[in-house]
Amino acid sequence: MPQNRARLIEAGDGRFVLLEDLIGAHVHLLFPGMVVTERHVLRVLRSIEVGDAGEEADDLVELIESELRRRRLADAVSLEITGELAPGRMELLLSELGLPAGDVYIADGPLGLADFFQLAALVVPGLGEAPFVPAVPSAFLSSLEPRSIFATLRSHEVLVHHPYESFDATVVRFIEEAAADPAVLAIKQTMYRTSPDSPILEALIDAAGRGKQVAVIVELTARFDEANNIEWARRLEDAGVHVAYGERNLKIHSKICLIVREEADGVVMYAHIGTGNYNSRTARIYTDLGLFTADPQICADLVRIFNRLTGFADGIETRELLVAPDNLRLALEARVRREIAAAKAGRPARLIFKMNALEDLEFTRLLYEASAAGVRVDLIIRGICRLRPEVPGLSERVRAVSVIGRFLEHSRIFMFHNDGHPEYLIGSADIMKRNLDERIEVLAPVRLPEHQRQLQEVLELMLSDERQGWRLHDSVWSRDPSAAGPGTHDTLLSRAPFS
Repeated sequence: MPQNRARLIEAGDGRFVLLEDLIGAHVHLLFPGMVVTERHVLRVLRSIEVGDAGEEADDLVELIESELRRRRLADAVSLEITGELAPGRMELLLSELGLPAGDVYIADGPLGLADFFQLAALVVPGLGEAPFVPAVPSAFLSSLEPRSIFATLRSHEVLVHHPYESFDATVVRFIEEAAADPAVLAIKQTMYRTSPDSPILEALIDAAGRGKQVAVIVELTARFDEANNIEWARRLEDAGVHVAYGERNLKIHSKICLIVREEADGVVMYAHIGTGNYNSRTARIYTDLGLFTADPQICADLVRIFNRLTGFADGIETRELLVAPDNLRLALEARVRREIAAAKAGRPARLIFKMNALEDLEFTRLLYEASAAGVRVDLIIRGICRLRPEVPGLSERVRAVSVIGRFLEHSRIFMFHNDGHPEYLIGSADIMKRNLDERIEVLAPVRLPEHQRQLQEVLELMLSDERQGWRLHDSVWSRDPSAAGPGTHDTLLSRAPFS
């Protein structure tokens, strides 16, 4: 089917026809003089592999561009088909694709359901959520004067929660003001996924045009965003931005931005560390957290990280930030063992992890050990959960929930009781081997008591959600279908912004 046509063809009166059904209804035009006895829709899933590209970044760009061009001819990994195919024809198809029979999936309905976002985007009265207007934190409303946000951040940190608080009025404004501010000397930022019309990258291009030093670390191998990232990398380079690329075996997944500014008392740095991508589109439907700070130690750590990403140094030594693959795994494990020691000594011990997935084998074993030692373990996991909670004799003190609501849960929060002095971390990493060992990830401490209270409120709300929450018992997810209490998001929407 042509890729430059909509999958769903509007037929009037709110009706749509699938493109493949339209083609099928007129298939005789494609095969004149022949009798069509049956038809099927096939979908071949393929995967590209990035081989060794050498040390030069240009080699990596050219390699990925080449792989993208040949993606339609890349090795097949699975086949989806509507309806049963005659054995002989199926054998021929599998032989040509180089697939075993176990990688065939027979569907009763349409394939490629992601295309149905076309319907989800329709504005139909009574069938969609009411428009949601995010709040603007007071720290970003204090003054209409440019650069006012820098004065605010010098006095205190700001924690924002998207989409309840506007991404455009906070993160985008932060970077746009930095681009226009004559006192700003440099802007450094990572880019994993972004929108095709990114206002952030447009601001960085503008900043380079104003003579500022701008460095952007582009992850070329962000799956499904390779072409978009390559296009932006070219535009950034053409504008004079220093563009660096992730290494083949070490994806740049962290969400960090550093701004260097000349002020009356010297050079001051400002930072943003987030849990989500610098993407204005997904920031409207994903829940994510962002910390704005001028903390000298955190900013100094970011300088070391960016120096590593734009240079050839080995390893990253940090004081405040936890960075994978250098110290993140060991630092998190040490904090869990601190809770285990407290529990064995008869003191209160608890940890709460909110993340997209728990997959790492060694860390899963450590959480089993924590439960056996008496640590109360609460997990809020949207997707994969390798651990089996609430199993007698194995994980009796582990609770695992998943909240599925209007917004996609994407933020990562790690809370450790720490003998009554709670420690909170936010950032880009899940507890997956790829995040802990194979990517550049950053977790940042959240220390202000008011911000810690807000994070704890979010965690407790999600753990107690009886409307949108699911609970994992051993290996079965379940919920009470009769529950009618307010959902986590409903509650959050009614509350004041974080700052």
